[in-house]
Amino acid sequence: MEQRLDIYATAPDGYKAMLGLETYIARSGLDHTIVELVKMRASQINGCAFCLDMHSADAIKHGESARRLHVLPAWREVSWFNERERAALAWTESLTLVAQTQAPDADYEAVRKVFSDKEIADLTLLIVTINGWNRLSVGLRKQPPALNAS
Repeated sequence: MEQRLDIYATAPDGYKAMLGLETYIARSGLDHTIVELVKMRASQINGCAFCLDMHSADAIKHGESARRLHVLPAWREVSWFNERERAALAWTESLTLVAQTQAPDADYEAVRKVFSDKEIADLTLLIVTINGWNRLSVGLRKQPPALNAS
């Protein structure tokens, strides 16, 4: 698949605005593990190869286990994720699939139980941001770096 256009070269101010959200999220204080799990789960749902490649490497670099990443699409079926991670993953799925889910009260209440209002706002901004990146990358066919031939 060939990249359709380079968003960074074509709309640099828009790209900088997206980076502003990333900077805000990085400074928000959200747990890095939760940030990477959310980015991975949204990217799985959206089928974003570029983001999956980048965020799986980032997650592993920051101590996430390959096993948890492998079972992330079935996170509800295992006990390997704590209550905060589970609430964040459910909220991620709800907002990523918002046209189908309408962000159910049960998912919001699960998040409210374990996150402060500020954390919920930051988590929601994180989900919005990764979904934005996914849509840019999938829509414009952004490709991950080539695999090494070795």
